[in-house]
Amino acid sequence: MLSKQSELYSGKAKTLYNTQDDKSLIVVFRDDTSAFDGVKVEQLARKGKVNNYFNAYIMQYLEEHGLKTHFIKLLSDQESLVKKLDMIPIECVIRNITAGSICRRLGLEEGKELEQPVFEFFLKNDPLHDPMVNDSHIIVFNWATAHEIEAMKNLTFRVNELLKPLFMKNGMLLVDYKLEFGRFGGEIVLGDEFTPDGCRIWDAATREKLDKDRFRKDLGNVIESYEIAAHRLGINIP
Repeated sequence: MLSKQSELYSGKAKTLYNTQDDKSLIVVFRDDTSAFDGVKVEQLARKGKVNNYFNAYIMQYLEEHGLKTHFIKLLSDQESLVKKLDMIPIECVIRNITAGSICRRLGLEEGKELEQPVFEFFLKNDPLHDPMVNDSHIIVFNWATAHEIEAMKNLTFRVNELLKPLFMKNGMLLVDYKLEFGRFGGEIVLGDEFTPDGCRIWDAATREKLDKDRFRKDLGNVIESYEIAAHRLGINIP
């Protein structure tokens, strides 16, 4: 039985620990909640548990449909066992409906359904506020190769093809999301997490927000809304 050894990394909402196996890590989903690159921070009860179960469900769903992820199994309410990836410091974003930074950058109103998904790259760097980058930046600064860029793009669009109809079938709109990838065994593998912390989910009928925008915008009922989204997907959270 693998157990937590030394701490490898602690982010805004998760902590990664080494295990006795140099190819595996234990990720702990904490109750910490942050926005605006850590400017606004709170502890929200049950958040770690809800995100852990939500992420496990999505990762397993993607695996079942042929997309490789770092997820191995749930260990406890707030812990999961994952593969140890060589992470690429790039966030891959898909937007199906306008919201968030694209509205600020391009002067768009929130809620416009896009004729086709918009793909964007961002450098994962909190002090720089995750600036947008393109293929040339990624290659020139050796963050990833052209082949890896193509793989990340293809996988990000594939996730959209799988998850957008899944959410719609359960009365929700997958507005946008970010993904992170890493290298494992010579392949590009989906890492990090897929939870309401890193995507926007709206009720399909009312467009009520069921994601971290509730925290960003002080709308209240943050974790209750995460649980509504999980319940609609059929995720059983103890």
